[in-house]
Amino acid sequence: MRAVEDALDIQIPPNARLMRNLIAGIQYVQDHVIHFYHLHALDWVDVVSALQADPTATCELSQTMSTWPSGPGYFQSVQERLQTFVDSGQLSHFTNGYWGHPAYNLPPEANLLAVTHYLEALDWQRDVIKAHAILGAKNPHAQTYLVGGMARAVDPNHQAALNANDIAHLRGLFVKAADFVKRVYLPDVLAVAPFYLDWAQLGGGLSNYLSYGEFPQSDTLSSDAPGNLFLPRGIILDRDLSTVHPVDHNQITEYVTRSWYAYPDNQESRHPWQGETSPNYTGPRPPYDMLSTDDKYSWVKAPRYDGMPMEVGPLARMLVAYAAGHEGVQNTVNLVLNQLGVGPEVLFSTLGRTAARCIETVVVADQLLAWTDELAANITRGDLRVHEQDHWEPSTWPREAEGWGWHEAPRGALGHWVRIQDGRIANYQCVVPSTWNASPRDAQGQLGAYEASLIGTPVADPEQPIEILRTIHSFDPCMACAVHVLDPDGREVVRIQIV
Repeated sequence: MRAVEDALDIQIPPNARLMRNLIAGIQYVQDHVIHFYHLHALDWVDVVSALQADPTATCELSQTMSTWPSGPGYFQSVQERLQTFVDSGQLSHFTNGYWGHPAYNLPPEANLLAVTHYLEALDWQRDVIKAHAILGAKNPHAQTYLVGGMARAVDPNHQAALNANDIAHLRGLFVKAADFVKRVYLPDVLAVAPFYLDWAQLGGGLSNYLSYGEFPQSDTLSSDAPGNLFLPRGIILDRDLSTVHPVDHNQITEYVTRSWYAYPDNQESRHPWQGETSPNYTGPRPPYDMLSTDDKYSWVKAPRYDGMPMEVGPLARMLVAYAAGHEGVQNTVNLVLNQLGVGPEVLFSTLGRTAARCIETVVVADQLLAWTDELAANITRGDLRVHEQDHWEPSTWPREAEGWGWHEAPRGALGHWVRIQDGRIANYQCVVPSTWNASPRDAQGQLGAYEASLIGTPVADPEQPIEILRTIHSFDPCMACAVHVLDPDGREVVRIQIV
């Protein structure tokens, strides 16, 4: 939407801005909790080791960290459920793990605590994301967004529109979301981190970080200006937190030198407005042992900012916000660093990336109620506008226009670029977060964020490379749509076709 709104010079009304902020904000909170517990925590937590824990000692550990309600009997019941999985020979959703790996450092009681919260987070996230149903119809892809604002009507006197009852329900969901984040998620990160402080020296990778910023705070045509965003826009270069550099989207280009796409000149880079997406697979036929990085070896393009590779995501956002003086971010970052007894240099690491995601969750969860109250105040004053009407008719559109749309998705900087000719889309290009982070080498041989972050990673057992998973998972890669399951001989194991 923002790309087309930029091209057509559309300013959305306040209620649409607030509803978009709420939808994106609660998605941050839910998505980050899901990532930690269900996609990443088990890189650090040995599930089977939890069977050796003393439930009473686990309760005592829990009470030293948080006031979250629990007792020895509760932890024992979780342990018994886990034992049932193990005794059956089928670990259900815990099957694919490297349990007993020497890289695991947590004591059994911490493992049991984490497994317990893993299960609790399943129920919690299913509940709090009901906010998306109220505001956006579904999760994760809200259906009420449209160019010019929102399709969700606001009317305090109509049950089919967003009304006072819905606002009260949203407040309750946001209170529940923040409570879990502060009393479970943050304490768990602080409990796990001291056992893995060596990972504060690993996985840093690139030294450059990009954030478009997110959550507009005002209703002007320049609402995307850095000072008008709750999470600021900017760039950190060479890990230097003394300076936040401005972002100019015109400096963004993409290479396909080592990607399976074709440009007229594969050594050149192109801004997305001039970009092409023309598949050109030149790789080997499976089975094969490896791909040569001297040739094309990826379906991902190589985005660059002013010629430089960038890391995007929660770490980039928190570094930019911290350096820009964001009070909430600075306070939460300093709280985490003080409790761990470390300095801000540890943020540039796998552990720092994981901590930054939690810090961001705390900050955004705190802000949800403020946006809810602002929306309620607008409705009370009688401002029910959710859509800008002046540009609804195609006859009002320019024959030719260009626009760019930015969004900080949970995984990082997401950009869309549109070129319009004769009232129709002539070209539309996206540069998504995992394209930045999963970037292959460019024409100058510069590594992308994933590749750079793995350099120097120790691996205890090449057959069970949990250390590799820890760093790659810390980015929360969005690769499911491009993954194929093959056996060691290159034969396809699974094919899913949706008709």
